Amino acid sequence: MTSSSPPSCTTRWATTPTSVAEVENSLRRLQTDYIDLYQIHRPDPDTDIEETLSALSDLIHAGKVRAIGSSAMPASEMVEAQWVAERRGLERFRSEQPAYSILNRGIEAEVLPVAQRYGMGTLVWSPLAGGLLTGRIRLGQPTDLRRATMFKHITDERRVGAVEQLIPLAAEAGMPITHLAMAFVIAHQGVTSAIIGPRTMEQLDDLLASVAVTLTDEIIDRIDEIVPPGTDVGALDMAYRPPAIQRPDLRRRPAGERSAA
Repeated sequence: MTSSSPPSCTTRWATTPTSVAEVENSLRRLQTDYIDLYQIHRPDPDTDIEETLSALSDLIHAGKVRAIGSSAMPASEMVEAQWVAERRGLERFRSEQPAYSILNRGIEAEVLPVAQRYGMGTLVWSPLAGGLLTGRIRLGQPTDLRRATMFKHITDERRVGAVEQLIPLAAEAGMPITHLAMAFVIAHQGVTSAIIGPRTMEQLDDLLASVAVTLTDEIIDRIDEIVPPGTDVGALDMAYRPPAIQRPDLRRRPAGERSAA
């Protein structure tokens, strides 16, 4: 039997029995014998990557999981995970699931190149930037998008301003902005697939229609002028922030040691 990708899981693999129990629960819910791709949800700075890979390797050797992947993992940690897997004889991550859209292109700098270097598939999420690239949020206009009241990045004026430039570009190219957005992420040679989240049949039909869209170099060049390659317009509220960013004590010397003397 085969299965679709299971719900995301965490990286807190304190004990192998715990990880096995979670997988058993997923297998029971999915009514399948094994999981094709099992991805950790986010890096856990309190758990050594060797411990995580060891537990996941056990699941593969037990026949419960066929392949493992990571999500929102910084490029440096992706490389470390590959090295640890090779040196310790463990199963390696075969995929990475990062956020990627016209408005969030930061992964083009290192994450996508690293994934390509190690032959990892990339399943990018939020290609429509949480709904911003549907045209439902415009500068100075009310919106019916519910998540606009939940996330600051949805109403970030810098991001909405970029969308205001992309909408006429899409119209000039003869397509909806949703098609422009979907075709853009798939155009990158490091992207394997894009995860969509339609809520209605109309939205699904629209997104499926974008499969046939191919952007010209001229259109992509115009997008590059609006949002330069490798850059993000603002930050996602749910973006992974490593300890080196979150913890002041890792960014600042003790007060008595900050003098250059």
